Amino acid sequence: MRTSMTTTTGSGPTAPPHRRITGAVWTALALVYVVWGSTYLGIRIVVETMPPFLSAGARFITAGLLLAGIVAWRSGPAALRATGAQLRSAVLVGLLLILGGNGLVVLAETHVPSGLAALLVASVPMWVVVLRAATGDRPPARTLVGVLVGLAGLAVLTGPGLSGQVRLSGVLMVVVAAVLWSLGSFSASKLPLPGNPFTGSAYQMLAGGTGGIVVGLLRGEQHGLDLGAFSTASWVAQAYLVLIGSVVGFTAYAWLLRAAPLSLVSTYAYVNPVVAVALGALILDEALTWPILLGGGIVVAGVGVIVSTERTERTKRRATPVAGGGGDQPPAARS
Repeated sequence: MRTSMTTTTGSGPTAPPHRRITGAVWTALALVYVVWGSTYLGIRIVVETMPPFLSAGARFITAGLLLAGIVAWRSGPAALRATGAQLRSAVLVGLLLILGGNGLVVLAETHVPSGLAALLVASVPMWVVVLRAATGDRPPARTLVGVLVGLAGLAVLTGPGLSGQVRLSGVLMVVVAAVLWSLGSFSASKLPLPGNPFTGSAYQMLAGGTGGIVVGLLRGEQHGLDLGAFSTASWVAQAYLVLIGSVVGFTAYAWLLRAAPLSLVSTYAYVNPVVAVALGALILDEALTWPILLGGGIVVAGVGVIVSTERTERTKRRATPVAGGGGDQPPAARS
């Protein structure tokens, strides 16, 4: 949803203000741009022949186990330890992000083009601002302007008959998914989570993946299930989403947060949807109607205003000594 996405804020070391941008940084950033931008395409190919919730659940359970194994291998089994409160928080956040946010995107992409889904999910930073304002925070005026601009873009994208031959129910489903992803991201900044972001993400993937399997079974996706009917393209796309989309993409992003300026890393929020639209048009021949181009451009512009404003405000806060501290942690997972 990737989704995201969105970063969550939690306890952790504050990033140094000045970082040298090396070739490794540009390589990792290119990975995040292309990998996370391509996950929407991968999802669309998977659901051509695979059931949505069962495939998504299997994807995140596998990715969660792989990530947990990597954590145990590199840092020792002790790195996977978490308190009861941290585990409960990870389960809740995982259900919101993976089951609610990503799961609904996967279901919607059975009817909605991958590029349009990515543009709708790009609204996540807007909904996070709305949640902040609803809980007493006072975002800067420029941030609120960005939200209004983004909402105008959503109005164009969700207008009946404006986005081409696309089911409105599928479009609204992606909007709900974006809201749930935002709620999960916002909750993650308030709840106690494991100190190791990879550990927390592994538990969130496992919880959300398990939830996806349960929902898939309740929807009856197992009836008439024939593994032989799954296309080779769907199998390849599923493997890509597990290994590249969830593990490689997330690892690259987590490393970037520690090795590159946040101002550079945060550009993924408005580059990913552009990559997704381009890939959908080039590979799946998805239509690029004027409402999709116009509405998507407005949403991306609104997100750009929000990200740049919040980045500036964060820099100002870091320049002012305060009691306690916080750092940016990577999101639990992407769409």
